[in-house]
Amino acid sequence: MSQDSAVAGRPGRDPDGPANASEVVVSVQGVTKYFGPLKVLDGVSLEVRQGQLVAIVGRSGSGKSTLLRCMNGLEPIQGGRIVICGHDVGIGKSNRAELRRDVGMVFQSYNLFPHFTVERNITLALTLVKKNPKAEAARIAAEVLALVGLADKSSAYPEQLSGGQQQRVAIARSLALSPQVMLFDEVTSALDPELTVEVLKVMEDLAQRGMTMVLVTHEMAFARRVADQVVFMHKGKVWESGPTAQVFAHPTTAEFTQFIGTGL
Repeated sequence: MSQDSAVAGRPGRDPDGPANASEVVVSVQGVTKYFGPLKVLDGVSLEVRQGQLVAIVGRSGSGKSTLLRCMNGLEPIQGGRIVICGHDVGIGKSNRAELRRDVGMVFQSYNLFPHFTVERNITLALTLVKKNPKAEAARIAAEVLALVGLADKSSAYPEQLSGGQQQRVAIARSLALSPQVMLFDEVTSALDPELTVEVLKVMEDLAQRGMTMVLVTHEMAFARRVADQVVFMHKGKVWESGPTAQVFAHPTTAEFTQFIGTGL
């Protein structure tokens, strides 16, 4: 499941370079989503290419997390089309089990099983869903734990870990299934600054290895430094988007200018 073949030196990479010329692995076209009478997504469109990190930013209530949940099939859409890793995530169309194998998602809450060790939290899906032999699952768990800097925590229980370590285990658990795309939904919002740094470091390392990633985040400094593309959402729409350096240097809307001016 190694991602070592990816482009290195990501933060300084030309936004029009090889990653942007690669295959589109996430296509969101004209998506609408309602919660009752409330339209929370209003004709949202975006693309993510293989190896890119796309940061979705915006104020609370702008539709960012809802979009991510729609992309992973956790929320149905009422209009438009989402294709991710070849899976048509339309109205009742996609095979959720197959989608989960190709698309990993990490949430704000860690969702670890408290009565299982770190290793078993990771191997559970490998043995039950992918039917890996126990020895192979343990090998993969050791590999992904090393990747997130927790090689010595396989026998620990979640309650024995800090919040940052638990979030890194949640990331490792998703990585163990060798997804093509990783979705991150404000994964640092419940962490204090010190723990936030260690989780962002793991995400930056994954970006350097070429993992395709879409993240909803309030960590604007991280988005500026690491993301290839930035999508600013406002009132359920993609208000502004483009290569990171360009978008931040030359905002084209008053709403995004105000947003980045507040430091949110």
